[in-house]
Amino acid sequence: MTSSDAKPKNFSRRFLWLTAFIILLFGGYTVGWFYLADRLTNQASVAIAGLNRDGVRAECANLTVRGFPFRLGIFCDSLGYEDDMHNVFAAAGSFRSAAQIYQPAKAIGELDGPLRVAVPGLLPLWIDWDKLRASARLAKPLPERFSAEAEGLSAMTDPEDADPVSLFSAAKAQTHLRPNGADLDWALSFEELEVDPSVVAGKTLPVMNASGDLSLKDGVQALLSGQQGLRGRAVEIHSLDLSSGEGGVIVSGPLSVAADGLLDARLMIKLRNPPAVAALLSGVFPEAKRQIDSSFAGLALLGSEPALPLVVTKGRAMLGFIPLGDIPPVE
Repeated sequence: MTSSDAKPKNFSRRFLWLTAFIILLFGGYTVGWFYLADRLTNQASVAIAGLNRDGVRAECANLTVRGFPFRLGIFCDSLGYEDDMHNVFAAAGSFRSAAQIYQPAKAIGELDGPLRVAVPGLLPLWIDWDKLRASARLAKPLPERFSAEAEGLSAMTDPEDADPVSLFSAAKAQTHLRPNGADLDWALSFEELEVDPSVVAGKTLPVMNASGDLSLKDGVQALLSGQQGLRGRAVEIHSLDLSSGEGGVIVSGPLSVAADGLLDARLMIKLRNPPAVAALLSGVFPEAKRQIDSSFAGLALLGSEPALPLVVTKGRAMLGFIPLGDIPPVE
């Protein structure tokens, strides 16, 4: 047999071994993926079943795990939660999630609206959006990071309960949370936020943009313990920026709420374009236009971005040397 006859045979043998290896590798991967999918399905089902007790009913309708071959994700046709003991109800549309096989701690999810919510003390709400996406980097006891972004966000009272009343709408909204040691960092923003006059005692607010960056002191423990209310909590406002047109207000500084609900704060209020801010306030409070124009006339002499301290001591507020009155206790 010549060397030319041996080469094709060796090549054919190697090709067959390579083909067999690829088939075995893909077959093993497929078995592994479906094993992980089955475990995820069981874990999700057990978690939901664990919620269904003591008058609580939680549902992920038609729960399935999809994403083969490179992703794993939970899919539900709809989500529901009802707590008879505390009179809490929530329901939303279909839910989709995904995590890469090689990066399982990083998950993304999408939820379809509307979200219907009923809790004691509030009218039933109907919250809807064009697009809602969330992402998280999973860790224990809390995710290292959580982010959510919505487009075409709006809220109204539930039309299935009574005649609907519009509450607010925003072209875009974002929120980001992350633990920072014992504290909880929170960033949020809105674009083209419109608030219905019915929410603010009949006042007509301008279309606003807003962004904020703050830290809730000892927020991790508060979140883990399920503590509600603001009493006993402290917040550091790194920046809270509210703007409309050419005018805007930037707030920064610490504030805290005592056990009796009284507020203490040492804030710095910076005005961007005081005449524009005065015009905005006069539009919201036309009955106080003369006082607003008089107060802002002096501020205009301090430049285009004057800053004043806002000090609140046991609920009593002072803006510079101007007393603003008492702030009632908060919950």
